Amino acid sequence: MKPKVLLVEDDVSLTELLTYNLEQEGFEVIHAGDGEEAMALAEERQPDIAILDWMIPYLSGIEVCRRLRRLPETANLPILMLTARSEEGDRIRGLETGADDYITKPFSPRELIARMKAVLRRLRPALTGAPLSFGGIELDTTTHKVVRDGKAIALGPTEFRLLRHFMEHPRRVFSREQLLDSVWGHDVEVELRTVDVHIRRLRKALNVGDLPDVIRTVRSAGYALDSEAETETVR
Repeated sequence: MKPKVLLVEDDVSLTELLTYNLEQEGFEVIHAGDGEEAMALAEERQPDIAILDWMIPYLSGIEVCRRLRRLPETANLPILMLTARSEEGDRIRGLETGADDYITKPFSPRELIARMKAVLRRLRPALTGAPLSFGGIELDTTTHKVVRDGKAIALGPTEFRLLRHFMEHPRRVFSREQLLDSVWGHDVEVELRTVDVHIRRLRKALNVGDLPDVIRTVRSAGYALDSEAETETVR
């Protein structure tokens, strides 16, 4: 699936320019024109990175950044701030609030995308093809091979995408709805119980030979990848 970028910008012409360039680079763009919409989309759509303008209506970019860092769902979301403010104090304030990088207007789309990719390489290596590792499980995002404790694990395409999503966000709990959006796609019509079916298949494949279960089920909440999983019933 394409990496999702949450673009928070109220300038229509700049939004169109950046959207075009980002889509040409293989990103899916989710747009918000103000701070309140940005918060809602960040929680609902689970982007891979946010491009956040400082001066936006209702909630400033700084306040949005601060709130995103407080929420468990978005605490580790890579954030790149856009601003016309060039003073050192403003740059420091943005970084101290939780931004991972800072770019001052005017800028070229090529520079923005290069800075974005640098942030993603550092914070979300799987999106750039780097292998993932957790609890004895190795997942190669380019060859689609999975190994646990030195033994190859055969996974179907959906189970592979599920495991990759979990390994990109270890120990974080995802609801069925969030997994459907991230793994199956926002516009795909799939029953919630389908998630349970594929979780069971993933567990069966990973736990072959009585290996410890690494998929934790959290009652009334969802599922997480955890090296100390204790299974409960999801209601």
